[in-house]
Amino acid sequence: MTQIADRTVLFADLRGSTSLFETLGNAEATSVVTHCVNAIVRPVDEHGGHVVKTLGDGLMAVFADSRPAVQASIVMHEVLDAIVQKGRERGASPGLRALRLQVGMARGEVVEMAGDCFGDAVNVAARLIDHAGDNETLVTGDVLQGLPNELQARFRSLDRLALRGRAEPVQVHVLGRRRGGDVGAVTQFGDVSIIGEPEGLRLTWNAVSRVFENRQLPVVLGRSPQASFCVDDSRVSRSHARVDWYSGSFQLTDLSYNGTYVRFNDGEIVSLRRGSCTLHGSGSVGLGASPVDAGAACVRFEVVHLGDTETGAEPAPLPSTTS
Repeated sequence: MTQIADRTVLFADLRGSTSLFETLGNAEATSVVTHCVNAIVRPVDEHGGHVVKTLGDGLMAVFADSRPAVQASIVMHEVLDAIVQKGRERGASPGLRALRLQVGMARGEVVEMAGDCFGDAVNVAARLIDHAGDNETLVTGDVLQGLPNELQARFRSLDRLALRGRAEPVQVHVLGRRRGGDVGAVTQFGDVSIIGEPEGLRLTWNAVSRVFENRQLPVVLGRSPQASFCVDDSRVSRSHARVDWYSGSFQLTDLSYNGTYVRFNDGEIVSLRRGSCTLHGSGSVGLGASPVDAGAACVRFEVVHLGDTETGAEPAPLPSTTS
């Protein structure tokens, strides 16, 4: 029987499972992944959702309303956190301790047919996973509108993101951190003090140099032509990294499988694996490889005050990326 109805569609993806098969072997890794997926299924059932299908290391579910969908996603993150923490206490493999969860949600008209679901909301929710960082929940504006004020307040806007295969950008919001309140990302050197609020970020790759104002963020760096800043290199993921403006600073989040590396102007390098750091001063971002590696796809960055620079102007020289 075919049914058409408004639904909130949720996709959840367990990241880091590939390394489990390398370290634990197929049988044990399959058992661990199955246990984790079954654990995040329970919050869906408990909040009145329906699991349409499991996807190896993830799942797709639908809810009649957005509030229980968001509440389920919060519990799903907490459930995985508890599994990872227990594994850490028992000396589990690094692969298990590195498991993370990404959730994407969209709302709209859905066609339910033969046990599956189809529609634009399904496609959008699935594509949001490409833009989610470690332990993030991303939702569309339609999902946010269906939430009570106290729950809406836990989200911050990522503005409009261009999603793969979709002509029009989508308004996207990210759920704030679950513990200790929202805090800005930090570098390995600790908190970074910024004198005066920066107003823009210059990105340069080959002959392309663009300045993005705070209001134009987030910016997605990637190989896809739909990326805000396209880096056409085979080693770069379609949506490789994302720069957000948050709490008065520029935050870079790795979205890839190969990692993102940031080399600041003092020569120190921060390695990101689905993690985040604050961009300050100037330096270079290696997409998929360290900036010191020969031939790495590197994007130069510079935090700027727009009163002191002009869009399209040549960026200041950076230190050599050779060791």
